[in-house]
Amino acid sequence: MKNQFIADVLYQIADLLDLKGEVFFKTRAYRMAAQTIEIMDENIEDVVKKGKLREISGIGEALSKKITELVETGELKYFDRLKKEIPTGLLGMLDISGLGPKKVAALYQKLGIKTIEDLQKACIDGKVRNLEGFGEITERNILRGIQLKEKISGRMLINVAFEDGEKYIEYLHGCKEIIRLSIAGSLRRWKETIGDLDILASSDKPDEVMEYFVKYNDVQRVLLKGSTKTSVVLNDNLQVDLRVVEDKSYGAALQYFTGSKEHNVKMRGIAIKQGFKLNEYGLFDKETEKFIVGKNEEEIYKKLGLLFIEPELRENRGEIEASGKNMLPNLVKFENIKGDFHIHSNWSDGFETIENLVNHTRKIGYEYIGIADHSQSLHVAHGLSEERVIEKIKEIEKINKKFSNFKVLCGTECDIKSDGSLDYSNKVLKMFDFVGIGIHMNFKMSPKDITNRILSGMENENVTFLAHPTCRLIGRREPFELNVDKIIEKAVEKDIFLEINAFPDRLDLNDLNVKLAKEKKAKFIIGTDSHNLNHLGFMQFGVATARRGWLEKKDILNTYTYKEVEKKLGL
Repeated sequence: MKNQFIADVLYQIADLLDLKGEVFFKTRAYRMAAQTIEIMDENIEDVVKKGKLREISGIGEALSKKITELVETGELKYFDRLKKEIPTGLLGMLDISGLGPKKVAALYQKLGIKTIEDLQKACIDGKVRNLEGFGEITERNILRGIQLKEKISGRMLINVAFEDGEKYIEYLHGCKEIIRLSIAGSLRRWKETIGDLDILASSDKPDEVMEYFVKYNDVQRVLLKGSTKTSVVLNDNLQVDLRVVEDKSYGAALQYFTGSKEHNVKMRGIAIKQGFKLNEYGLFDKETEKFIVGKNEEEIYKKLGLLFIEPELRENRGEIEASGKNMLPNLVKFENIKGDFHIHSNWSDGFETIENLVNHTRKIGYEYIGIADHSQSLHVAHGLSEERVIEKIKEIEKINKKFSNFKVLCGTECDIKSDGSLDYSNKVLKMFDFVGIGIHMNFKMSPKDITNRILSGMENENVTFLAHPTCRLIGRREPFELNVDKIIEKAVEKDIFLEINAFPDRLDLNDLNVKLAKEKKAKFIIGTDSHNLNHLGFMQFGVATARRGWLEKKDILNTYTYKEVEKKLGL
């Protein structure tokens, strides 16, 4: 499939246009089209052949022509022309925290910086701080941003790895020699970023399976080919390792190759204490080497006196002890979700009408959705003035009259201003069914000041939830250095929900903070932060983060029915 290739080109065009200083709305159109194509189920080549590109939300005539040219020829003259105008090394600099298009352009024009290596040297030499609009603090932040970029280098966001994994598994199901098959490794544990993709299969004919594996049409090159392990690199540079074992060892191998390393070390220690030996081939008697069990994971945990531990919990964070005491959480499931409280419509910076969002989410099986468009100060995202809020409420009231078994809640993602006040008056906030608050501007504050800013916002009696609390963007912006304990304590005190933002480059709160907050009796919502229909599918990544944070159905507002939500929100 060319979906990822097309999306990557569109993302690069948006970045190049940013560097040229093009208007925001033009670059946003390319990015939104890229996001849509990146996660769509249908092959973009089939869409082009059927002449249905214009039916995709956000793709107009000009974009349709460019995408068609890319699909049919593999090239785009417009893209080639843009690349000649701007050094390609500048694109990588846009991924560095604290650097936007204007700053990157200034670095190129005034210091001749064309690559990240040039930039790092200029910062170390103290040359960047002397540029207008930069300074010593910015220079230091750029160096930290370069370190952050290096830290995540070679890893992929979970949504991209998940899509690769799903498609590869679908392909492998066509191999008749495979008995059982599963994703393993960090993707099976639903970690937020993935290094390599691990797949496990059982078969009596491993060589035939390996031969089938390397013929997948998205394989760029084969790194290693053997009868027990084969490694390939896909066109998007993700390495995929396939291991094939006998079926009697499949459960032991799945437990072993799922990890984590720390979980496995502890499991092996337990096995040794009980007179066993545990490895990827099975559980054996330590003295006689006799095979005990290994066909499935459940029997391994059971034989060691443990309840089955879900893959998301296998991080050696107390799950083994909880299993031994029969105190494991009954983790929330995706099918428990009955609605989404963080959706943007075309009233602010979303691409869909509220009616389109209703029709789509009703098909998903939701009972309700919350439209949380941006507040008035966020001009770049078409934040709603107080007058437009009233108009939007009227539209939602009309839509709600059409359905007896579905509800649209009118909410807001209200900005917490630098002084800790909220972006709407209390009079306006009271008009909403719910109020999400968050920070979207003026990030450069001390840990103490940014914490106090959020705490002040949470003092408002109208607040329902705190959106993406640490404001991180994985690989692009580090989370705030917040006093997380104080934020959690304030949320518990004021009866405010903490959001698990399911957008793949946020996943904020992260799993560690979710677990910490649960232990302090906090409660949560999961929001996709959707800006188009395809983003609604990100809910699964929010649920995965909730599960990694030990959350149960009862901990999350959007697992409740609408009648229960109505009661909890006092509607």
